[in-house]
Amino acid sequence: MSSSFRVPPVSLSEDQIDLFALFQAVWHQKVRIVLIATGFGLVAAAYAYVATPEYHVSSVLRPAAINELDALNRSDIYKLPPSAALTKVGASLESYDTRLGYFRENRQLFEAFERPGRTLEQSFEEFNADSIKLTLPDSKKADSLSAYIKLSMDYPKGVDGVAILNGLVDYAIKNERQQIANDMEVIVDNRLNELEGKLDAARASYDNDKEAKIATLTEADSVRRAQLRDEIKALRVQLKTRRINRVAQLDEAIGIARSLGIRKPATPSSFGEASREGGSSVMRTEINNQQIPLYFMGVDALMAERAVLLQRKSDDFTEGRIAQIFKELQLLETNRKIEVLNSRENEDIFLRDVEPLRAEAARLRNLNLDISRIKLVTIDRLALEPLGPVKPRKLLIIAMGLLLGSLVGVAFAVFHYFISLRNAEDKAANSKKALADSSLRHDSPGQLDHLA
Repeated sequence: MSSSFRVPPVSLSEDQIDLFALFQAVWHQKVRIVLIATGFGLVAAAYAYVATPEYHVSSVLRPAAINELDALNRSDIYKLPPSAALTKVGASLESYDTRLGYFRENRQLFEAFERPGRTLEQSFEEFNADSIKLTLPDSKKADSLSAYIKLSMDYPKGVDGVAILNGLVDYAIKNERQQIANDMEVIVDNRLNELEGKLDAARASYDNDKEAKIATLTEADSVRRAQLRDEIKALRVQLKTRRINRVAQLDEAIGIARSLGIRKPATPSSFGEASREGGSSVMRTEINNQQIPLYFMGVDALMAERAVLLQRKSDDFTEGRIAQIFKELQLLETNRKIEVLNSRENEDIFLRDVEPLRAEAARLRNLNLDISRIKLVTIDRLALEPLGPVKPRKLLIIAMGLLLGSLVGVAFAVFHYFISLRNAEDKAANSKKALADSSLRHDSPGQLDHLA
């Protein structure tokens, strides 16, 4: 070592470093530095060529066209603008549950990530944490052109990363479609239940109105029937009283006629002529605007009328109103309005203000929307087979190895320089001390005599 490395002479103080001498020392170690750098470079090259290559693929999603979601939005059930659809798909791609579900359903694609002794979830966690990355646009940018979702994946050799990434995108889109279909089914069922509830309320209102109407009609008939019966009872009392009064009048008239000797019907003028003598026969025409007293009817006629009145059992026939009352009572025996109301079979057609509800219910039941044909997002770029690996970067690794080796070689040369410099200083110090000790021994006898 000493034959190949010579410490240059030191002429500076201990606190100073001779940079030129240091450079010379490093230069003298150039072979060693080159060897060390070459060794590091070879190790780096070995790692670069032995390490498993890693590849990178990506897929870009953008908002779908407005016409793709027009059928869904025009259903008036589910509103989903293109930006919201892209956000839903992005949230699904970022969802742990979505990725785990895809991992479980396609285990043959993830065999490289499974390790013995690990559960399925643990193997998935390694893949989810290190391989998949979701990139979103800057939220501060309002430009719609910047709306996109980028899904990228790094995977080792032997893994079909293109199939995994494209499959994950398709799986997330199908999941969102199924979720939308489930949401629409629930919404339609809820709306149908709401409409059915409104129809039930309308039916209940109709039933209440119908029962109230029947009750009103029945009550009105009962009141009218009672009034008619009261009226006919009053009329019969009136007719009986009138008949009794007539009999009393006839009794008085009979008494007067007997006292006057009037047996046959007569008039005041004829009664006066009868009292005169002479038998000449005369025909008279008498016009009188006054009512002739009843006793002029004569005893015979009055007695006959009185006998009939006393034998009468009912006075109903003498009053036309009684017949009219019986007619009305007969009509009240059956209320045709109530009969028609009770005989209705399809009462739904009589419900009011329910046509819009029925139309909406029919529209919802006949809603034929194929969710599987709805395009939630536009796949702007599919994941394609990469042209080459992104890791390891061989030239960069080799260059870094050579650079690191060179730095280590220079550091080693500098360290060796300082060690050699320290050894040279120690030797010089020891030489000076030995020379001082030798001179002291030669001068010691003369100094003693002088002192004596």
